[in-house]
Amino acid sequence: MDDEWSQAVWSQAVDACSQAADRLAEAARTGKPCAPIRDLIGTAADAYAAQEIATARALAEGRRLVGRKVGVTNPDIQRRLGIDHPTCGALFADMACPDGLPIPYERLLQPRAEAEIALVLGADLTGGPFTAAEVLRAVDFALVAIEIADSRVADWDIRLADTVADNASSGLFVLGNTPVPLAGLDLRAAAMTMTRAGEEVSAGSGAACLGHPLNAAVWLADRLGRTERPLRAGEVVLTGALGPVVPVEPGDVLEAHVEGLGSVRAVFTK
Repeated sequence: MDDEWSQAVWSQAVDACSQAADRLAEAARTGKPCAPIRDLIGTAADAYAAQEIATARALAEGRRLVGRKVGVTNPDIQRRLGIDHPTCGALFADMACPDGLPIPYERLLQPRAEAEIALVLGADLTGGPFTAAEVLRAVDFALVAIEIADSRVADWDIRLADTVADNASSGLFVLGNTPVPLAGLDLRAAAMTMTRAGEEVSAGSGAACLGHPLNAAVWLADRLGRTERPLRAGEVVLTGALGPVVPVEPGDVLEAHVEGLGSVRAVFTK
């Protein structure tokens, strides 16, 4: 009887996770944001299970995994969501946009942009837990980046389960074209400014990302190291926002500059 009960509970949980993934997928397909999915699932474990369902579907459709994003690295946002840790989501090749080339605005539902530091790995990070030195040794180079966050949930009415299941509220991303080795870089102190049409709209530094962007990468490596899909050589890690997030409108031209890493532009069609 206990085995039958456990099986029934497990089946209900899987079904709820699948329903959550379906609701978010339909919102992405139609371009119409959906209701939150926290009426279906409530725990972080179930939310990541829903995210994994969506990831497996994407891979089966031929999309290619090229890295991960770390989200909710800001302590204020963590408090709002009632957590004390970041979140993570998958990055696929078709989410990458070229620096300075037009991004079709219609690909997005409710976009918000944030300037980040991207780390590109030169070695796998399997197993763990990892020290900062081990993760540092695995990083090949850093790039300035703009992440274009998006939410399939209407009006960004999200809690932890909603954002995690929704691939950590991911959208698109733009990487700079100047790889910089980490030796000699002070990513904690690196100043960031982001402008819209030349006017500053966000400012911050590496310290805004969990105290240091490498901390975000260590957290991610630890979380994924013993899973089916750990971080691999060549993959990109978007480490988290360095300053306030900026709503994006059609026709916007955003440029992010990070000290020591140069600049990158995200150009949106009208």
